[in-house]
Amino acid sequence: MIKKSYEITGFDCAHCALKAEKHLNKNEKIDECVIDFSQNKIHLIFKDNEMSIPELLDVIAEVETDPIKIRDPKAKKEKSSIFDKYFWILLARVLFATAVILVCSLALEKAEYFYYVLALYAVGILVATYDVYWKVINHIIHKENPIDEFLLISICVTGAFTVAAVTLEPHFFMEALMVVTLFQIGKLIEGIATNKSKESIMKALDLRVDTANLLIGSVVKKVSPEELNIGDKVVVTTGEYIPVDSVVISGEGQVDTSSLTGEFVPVSASKDMALYSGFLLKEGTLTLKVTKIYEDSAISKIVELVSNSGSKKSKADEFVTKFARWYTPLVFLAALLTAIVGGAITSIWTDWIILGLKMLVVACPCAIVISVPLAYFASLGLASKHGIVIKGTNYLDKLNEMEKLVSDKTGTLTKGTFEITKVHPVGVKEEELLEILSSVEKLSKHPIGKAISKHHESKVSSTDFKEIAGKGISAKYENNQVFAGNSELLKENNIKFEEANEMGTIVYCAYNNKYIGYVVVSDELREDAKYLVNSLKANKVEMVLLTGDKENNAKEICHELGINKYHAELLPDQKNEYLEKELSHKYATGYIGDGINDAATIKRADIGFAMGAIGSDAAIESADVVIMNDDLSKLVDSLRIAKIARHTAIFNIVFALTVKIGVEVAAIVTSSLGHADAIPMWAAVLADTGLTVLLVINSLLILYRKLKRKGV
Repeated sequence: MIKKSYEITGFDCAHCALKAEKHLNKNEKIDECVIDFSQNKIHLIFKDNEMSIPELLDVIAEVETDPIKIRDPKAKKEKSSIFDKYFWILLARVLFATAVILVCSLALEKAEYFYYVLALYAVGILVATYDVYWKVINHIIHKENPIDEFLLISICVTGAFTVAAVTLEPHFFMEALMVVTLFQIGKLIEGIATNKSKESIMKALDLRVDTANLLIGSVVKKVSPEELNIGDKVVVTTGEYIPVDSVVISGEGQVDTSSLTGEFVPVSASKDMALYSGFLLKEGTLTLKVTKIYEDSAISKIVELVSNSGSKKSKADEFVTKFARWYTPLVFLAALLTAIVGGAITSIWTDWIILGLKMLVVACPCAIVISVPLAYFASLGLASKHGIVIKGTNYLDKLNEMEKLVSDKTGTLTKGTFEITKVHPVGVKEEELLEILSSVEKLSKHPIGKAISKHHESKVSSTDFKEIAGKGISAKYENNQVFAGNSELLKENNIKFEEANEMGTIVYCAYNNKYIGYVVVSDELREDAKYLVNSLKANKVEMVLLTGDKENNAKEICHELGINKYHAELLPDQKNEYLEKELSHKYATGYIGDGINDAATIKRADIGFAMGAIGSDAAIESADVVIMNDDLSKLVDSLRIAKIARHTAIFNIVFALTVKIGVEVAAIVTSSLGHADAIPMWAAVLADTGLTVLLVINSLLILYRKLKRKGV
């Protein structure tokens, strides 16, 4: 199978995108297709051979008359504008229809001009609606379900015009033309609002730069960041973004890292410091050496993750898809029955037919179909602004469903910066114990081993080094066997010793099968660990600690933080076993770790969180939610953002249905009381297109929400 994602533009509405998606899924070469209207993305899985972009456009053209464009996101970006030729053509048609309304309104009361007015209205309606009618005809030709907003508008305009021609009442002509004119004006405004929303969200996410200052000798040359290679030198001055992941080789400056970490306090950059693409140099001048090519840089990966998040739809997206499929035909049937039954009972067919037409106009589902997915996409943008990458809108649902969070200890709840707090030699001098331990721990990648070798720098290198997972190390110091680790390691090798009762991690040492003492290595709790636990409790999320540390340490930490459940002295593979026991079919279970040592466990959880993942490919690959720095409060922020997405989506759905049902009921009541003109047809159009624009703006406002650190 071949997976591809492209940018796709040109759809007139979300319903059109859904129809094209459904049609593409019927193609024998395509295994799965998802079109994300809110992000202008199409995600494809091909069965055997990949289809070219022209081939895809040909398939879409079978059901879609709009000028669709598909572009490979890796290709050079074209400058796009919503004010293209199609916009100006539609605007010209709207202006012509408006002019017809103005001219005809002046001649309405003069009977001798009636047929001229009729002809002029007919021309105005034809100019304003030819694309609407063609869409309906095209759907019928290709045997697609034609019941959508375009069919509804076509029926309304045709019905109003027919009533006017039969009753010879000129104001119905104006109703017909005003309906389509307002519909097209609404489409123009809706298009501007929706595209501006998408543009604002992507602009907030995409901090990739267009040019980089390549240093060649003493000459600076402007190049595209894609042209940079590993080892190239780049100059960055005040106000410029870091183009690719790099390391500082000269210069000093203040760097704003908020684009990736969400932290707005600048950090000082100096020689040998690693900097990532998307960081902004607030002050100073830096010369950098490129460490990653453009497409592998941090900001490129993050933008790609967020841009492709639409391939994993949220429950709200799935609801909207099903809603649009059933809602429109049902309303169509209800409007038809209302017109027939009302007309038959009262014999006032004109009023009840017009009422049925109003119901059709109000019924268009665009307000919900567009605004709900956009709310979820804007929430991903809000998360990214705060240094949190959520890989799909479906994970926002998982965050809302999470009732248990399983956590690693070292490097997650603690700082992961170990220090020796006690040295206890047995039969040797303190200096000798530290020398042996430091020598054998030199090659260790574990934070505890690094802390020991840093505390006492040995000039002797050990041999036959072997790391024993969950227990310690085995090595030779000057050809003498050394074991350094926990009590299990010494017991396995039949070495007699006395177990110590100390707070912290105890590293026992045996030299030539003789116990020579231990050191205590301690790790500090993070300042925000208590805040995380309390915030989770406030949200009724239980926390469980899994650690390889000894029982006493785990118990003490849990008591200090207020964690009620823990499992201690676990080997790495045992963490997976205990996580399996914590998983539930009733709710989502999360796991948070450092993203490297805990990659397998993070991946197994219903929703995996990786801490401090900036620059870590392993973390970004394994986790569902990537927290770019080491701030535990970001996990709480991700829960709040998920709630914002859900609440906004629910509000949009409820508000839209309330307005639509309210207008429908008001129209029925006024018609029943003999006041059919109380709610004109153009007001029904505003209840559709105007509502869509309002809810699109409401979804966009998510991007500008402030996240305060008080509660969740």
